[in-house]
Amino acid sequence: MFSIKDMLKRFADTYNKSPDSNLGKLISILHGELATLDDTLARIREWRSIDNAQGTTLDRIGTNVVQPRGAATDEVYRVLLKSKIARNLSKTDINTIIRVLALALDADYSDIRIKEKYADEFEPEPAAIDLIRVPIRRLNEVGMSPGQFAQIIQKTVAAGVRVAQIELSGTFALSTQYGVLETSSTAGLSDPNMTTGGTLGTVFESGDDYPLPI
Repeated sequence: MFSIKDMLKRFADTYNKSPDSNLGKLISILHGELATLDDTLARIREWRSIDNAQGTTLDRIGTNVVQPRGAATDEVYRVLLKSKIARNLSKTDINTIIRVLALALDADYSDIRIKEKYADEFEPEPAAIDLIRVPIRRLNEVGMSPGQFAQIIQKTVAAGVRVAQIELSGTFALSTQYGVLETSSTAGLSDPNMTTGGTLGTVFESGDDYPLPI
């Protein structure tokens, strides 16, 4: 964005180009309006992204992909929008389901693991899957409950396939050596400053959970 000084330079030297002159004050007012317009245009460019958009702008994106908001917050709605866009291109195979969930949660493919239950040793089921690993951190960040997340998964799998179980485990692990206290950035106990350590297998639970419009 050009400055007031740059704008005044464009006038001929016959004009008083001091910022305190009448011309300078007029250009200052014009510069302020142009700066506001520039900020608005920059926000419009940024809000084309689902990750940056807020409020009614997200609603308009939802209209384009036919995904209503319901009572979802902006954070949850972003997950719905991303999953809907990915589901529109889904082939319902295991790899595609992982891709859809990773895209919706902004997670790595390796963060999500799915097991088909037809080969389950104890409770085999022909048309069911177990989601055996999910990034809890992302669910907590957006404030989505396990039941709501299960809705997204159920809408992603093929018709007639049941989501039997969703395991929401943390990163905490016990020491690999008996009688030895271990700390690390992802697995062990926290240090005194609470800057390291693993996370427990907990997840956000809403007191009055609401169904998602999917």
